[in-house]
Amino acid sequence: MNSIRRPLTLYRSAYYTGFVLIANLRGGYSFLQGGSAYSRGVAASEGFAMEHVRLERPVGWKAGFERIDAYLRAVGRPRGALCAIGLRSPEPYSFGGFTDFNGGYVEMLRAWEILVDGQNPVARTYVAPAWEPPAEPSLYSFAYTVPSESTRVSFVVAGAGELPEGSLDPEEVVRRGETSADAMADKVRFVLDLMEGRLRGVGATWNDVTATNVYTVHDIAAMVSAEILPRIGRAVAHGVCWNYSRPPIVSIEFEMDVLGCAREVVI
Repeated sequence: MNSIRRPLTLYRSAYYTGFVLIANLRGGYSFLQGGSAYSRGVAASEGFAMEHVRLERPVGWKAGFERIDAYLRAVGRPRGALCAIGLRSPEPYSFGGFTDFNGGYVEMLRAWEILVDGQNPVARTYVAPAWEPPAEPSLYSFAYTVPSESTRVSFVVAGAGELPEGSLDPEEVVRRGETSADAMADKVRFVLDLMEGRLRGVGATWNDVTATNVYTVHDIAAMVSAEILPRIGRAVAHGVCWNYSRPPIVSIEFEMDVLGCAREVVI
């Protein structure tokens, strides 16, 4: 049953002014303070840039960490250089199931000694492909820092859906239970606000974005031209990548992430 519609202005604001950008000296980047499972975004420190790696085929997330470890060793970077993760799920979780998965995931980062004063610096996007989903939670991509003389801003903004910053309350999902064109437009605008807030937090703008990713199973063709493209500045030159995937939690319908990495490779 659809929830009763509330005016969008009654939802907690997507913008969050209390971002804290924390230096991760060992990793060569700073991160936006987030929850225990992931930071809201990461930005390369002076003297470093971020490189993004996609796997040709996702692998189970624990085996994926072994792939990351081997790759970082091969390029001469420490584990602490890991700054972002992309995961794929067989299906969306309940809110409780999402929390349960995060517990084991954070333990892996802790075992790698990546946490900074107990805080998770690694940004993350975790979505559920609707077409040919993996059989288990799997690694799809990761990013890491490398020494660089470039002065260009380098960053990854973590994935976010239509849920206010810091909330895991299903009652706060924007237009919960609704998927009409009007409701989806509200969701898209809310998530765009989230992306802009996080971009500001890592010291970037839409003009610095080299990849704009959308995750939904709903037809958003009309909204790309009406809502997304007018908002993303010079990032329109790189297009919008629509991933036919669901966000990681049941009842969330639309998610985005954005990147501005110096280089991307597929392995």
